[in-house]
Amino acid sequence: FEYHTCETLGLVKMDFLGLSNLTVIRDTLTNIEHNGKGVIDYTKIPLDDRETYQLLSRGDTLGVFQLDSDGMRSLLKTLKPDNFNDISALIALYRPGPMSMDSHTNYAKRKNGLQKITPIHPELDEPLKQVLDETYGLIIYQEQVQSAARILAGYSLGKADVLRRAMGKKKPEVLAKEKVPFFAGMKEHGYSEEAAEAIWEILVPFSGYAFNKAHSAAYGLISYWTAYLKTHYPVEFMAALLQGAATNKNKTALYLGEARRMGIQVLSPDVNESVYEYSAVGDVVRFGLGAIRNVGENAVKDIIAERETGRGKYVNFMDFIRRVPLTALNRRLVESLIKAGAFDSIDPNRRALFTVRESAIDSVVGLKRKQAEGQFDLFSDTEDSGADAMGDATVAVPDIEEWDKKDKLKFERDMLGLYVSDHPLSGMQAVLAGMREMSIAHLIDRAPTMPSGQQVTLAGLITNVDRRVSKKGNPWAIVTIEDMESSIQCMFFGKVYEAASTELIQDAVVQVRGQVEVRDETVSMRATEMQPVALETDDERPFLITLPLVALGRGNMQQLAQIITRHPGFCEVRLAVLDAKGNAQVMTFGDRFRVKRDTSLF
Repeated sequence: FEYHTCETLGLVKMDFLGLSNLTVIRDTLTNIEHNGKGVIDYTKIPLDDRETYQLLSRGDTLGVFQLDSDGMRSLLKTLKPDNFNDISALIALYRPGPMSMDSHTNYAKRKNGLQKITPIHPELDEPLKQVLDETYGLIIYQEQVQSAARILAGYSLGKADVLRRAMGKKKPEVLAKEKVPFFAGMKEHGYSEEAAEAIWEILVPFSGYAFNKAHSAAYGLISYWTAYLKTHYPVEFMAALLQGAATNKNKTALYLGEARRMGIQVLSPDVNESVYEYSAVGDVVRFGLGAIRNVGENAVKDIIAERETGRGKYVNFMDFIRRVPLTALNRRLVESLIKAGAFDSIDPNRRALFTVRESAIDSVVGLKRKQAEGQFDLFSDTEDSGADAMGDATVAVPDIEEWDKKDKLKFERDMLGLYVSDHPLSGMQAVLAGMREMSIAHLIDRAPTMPSGQQVTLAGLITNVDRRVSKKGNPWAIVTIEDMESSIQCMFFGKVYEAASTELIQDAVVQVRGQVEVRDETVSMRATEMQPVALETDDERPFLITLPLVALGRGNMQQLAQIITRHPGFCEVRLAVLDAKGNAQVMTFGDRFRVKRDTSLF
């Protein structure tokens, strides 16, 4: 039976919700414990924590349950919540019904003294104080409808619930039937017909939209807990959030961007530091080995077990090859670990490791098989003879040039789904931000709530061009555009394709405007115009500033930083410091201090 039938048969219907946020809370608590910060009982988190409300008031709620949409973050900034009731009210108000009546903005205005709280009717001001004071005179919850009926018309709890349900169904004939006893009850309790009419006119539309407070308060508790954990344990929380989004590339990109914004470093996977999941290590988040393509959970368990219960951390690539069991020596798995940068801390030349990976594995496989069959033990006079025999297997890692940045990052992206250790657009953030309306990750996040056909301007790097021909013989293309956080597919058709076709080149930086399209939860864009971003040829050379040592005072350095940040561009900045003898020491500025080389900068 569908649920209406169940209800008419007198059966109780219950909804059981599986909320991934509860897993995020559990994983955060595990991360806190593993990171040496003690055990937290989240049910005892104080509900009046000032810093948590400050985070909510800033709208820094990406990843916070129910409060992470753009609209909700904007509303939080207006409302500036400072108690738990505000969170519960927000969850109830941020829904189509109340929003269509501007209840969400009215609540925010009344809370902050920007709108007068007017009683529904002078006669009802005092009796309804206890019901409406906490929501600034607005009816938000279904329970308030029930309480009003009890106080004003003498309804029992059961009868008030019947009234609430009748109002919620918005059927005129049912409402007309309920109106008679309601008015009679109010008259009996000494209220005028005008007062009864005033409350009825407000109750009826609000009841159709009112939310169940028991529901919004329970949701609000999870919202508050996640906000508290993000405030006080940001590294552990972001690691849990990233783990929860591990299978969703777009969400991972969004949360990686959020971690960077929060000043949290997210490090590449590492055979000596990573576990299977994302983890919090000190004040950084470490990618999990399980995030790498072709790397299974059992292999990761074996890698971790060997470094924790065996002879400690791996010293270099060959040490890893000699020590891990056969389950972790699958060729594709080792290749994936190399490309993802999992050996960078012990053998940083990825290309060199990639060159010898097969010969390194071949040198130990035979010995490992014999060891697994117990053949070494027959002749052993030490417990470790199998490992000793493995020491005979060695392959020299060649001293060759590393892959260039482009190839290195491409392989990393193939393995992890996104760039982690670096990005082809590093240093261009300021320029890209000035050329777009929003980042690609934010567009993907907002797209489901955007009006149909809305146009948006993006900027990023072309990472793939798939040229096609329609059944009618017209050329078109699917172009993947990527920024620092995420990627999106843009469709180029007809005249737009003709105008842009020669400039649709892999690795070109472009600005694209187009219509946002959402289909089956996939966000794409239909391009309406595109233009390449001109990177001046001069910008290939570093911009060198020369100063004597005596000029490096704090005031000068602050002034120099201000000048540089006012001229963002693609050009790397270097500072040559001259000592008294005229010898120079050259320092390279970080990517956020890149400049546009032009006369105004000079």
